Amino acid sequence: MSVDRLQRINSLLRRVIAESMFTVMQGDSVAPGLITVTGVKCGKDLRDATVKVSVFGDEALKEAALAHLKHNARRFQEVINREVRMKFTPRLIFQLDRSIEKGDQVLEILSKLD
Repeated sequence: MSVDRLQRINSLLRRVIAESMFTVMQGDSVAPGLITVTGVKCGKDLRDATVKVSVFGDEALKEAALAHLKHNARRFQEVINREVRMKFTPRLIFQLDRSIEKGDQVLEILSKLD
């Protein structure tokens, strides 16, 4: 499979998951507005997809949000199945993306140097 096609699929899945966040997680104790989908990476066979998410809040809220996302993974897959024509609907694996936090730390260190 070409790299360009895989990138387009990753981008499409990222958009579909982000847009369905409010409907899928409606009524959960974690507000979906605090969660940002930062990226999706599908495997070459399109059977699995790792979804990177960033959560605004403390560590307990991040863990709770990740648990809710994992609990609702099947519902996200149903939305993908309805909205995207694919031979297989990928199994979603949610992971916390801490790159934004690391970037903030680097910026804080740089501001202290001035």
